[in-house]
Amino acid sequence: MTSNMDHWQERVDLAAAFRWTARLNMHEGVANHFSLAINEDGTRFLMNPNQMHFSRVKASDLIVVDANDPDTLSGPNAPDPTAWGLHGGLHRHCAHARCAMHVHSVHATVLASLADSRLPPIDQNCATFFNRYVIDDSYGGLAFEDEGVRCASLLTDPKKKVMIMGNHGIMIIGETVAETFNRLYYFERAAETYIRALQTGKPLRVLSDEIAEKTAHELETYPEQDARHLNELKAILDEEGSNYAG
Repeated sequence: MTSNMDHWQERVDLAAAFRWTARLNMHEGVANHFSLAINEDGTRFLMNPNQMHFSRVKASDLIVVDANDPDTLSGPNAPDPTAWGLHGGLHRHCAHARCAMHVHSVHATVLASLADSRLPPIDQNCATFFNRYVIDDSYGGLAFEDEGVRCASLLTDPKKKVMIMGNHGIMIIGETVAETFNRLYYFERAAETYIRALQTGKPLRVLSDEIAEKTAHELETYPEQDARHLNELKAILDEEGSNYAG
């Protein structure tokens, strides 16, 4: 099977990310999408088939989408129009977004639903994202093509790889599947810490800007954590006899 498909390792990594996102209950049933660019300018990318549950996605299931070819939408298991709009717009207009993961995970979406969607640096995970996210305050409905282009325009700063999509969810971008999934995982953890801290009604212990920036920089350069994280998840799936790599 693998000999008939290009980018096999990328497919396996992406399939593992789908499976683990489902296991963490960060999925949205048969909605939400992950994508990974497979050409230099990022306009061709792997994506999950239309409305397949994350817990069932295999490496061989992933479809190839061409952001410059609307006929992609007529192929087998073609992405739904919102997937085409959001991910196609992102890969066309934001070349450094090699991988993109969009979910409506519970705590990130709660954060995106607050009038003030900022994430203050109240712990190490929250500090990871200090000055490294953008907030979209202009939700315009389902992410059809125009909405996708608008969202992509908010991620032009390569330093900012998280978009808190007001009234919607979260978009995480990165260079690789491992980097992007690692960022997705820790953003949800950070959002959960913040939301639970708010629920206590007690004053928050917020780090200084200096220490928050120092911590974020240290974590950005921490060696190999993202790759090791994904490799461990794949090892667990392999030990369990998962068919994700099929």
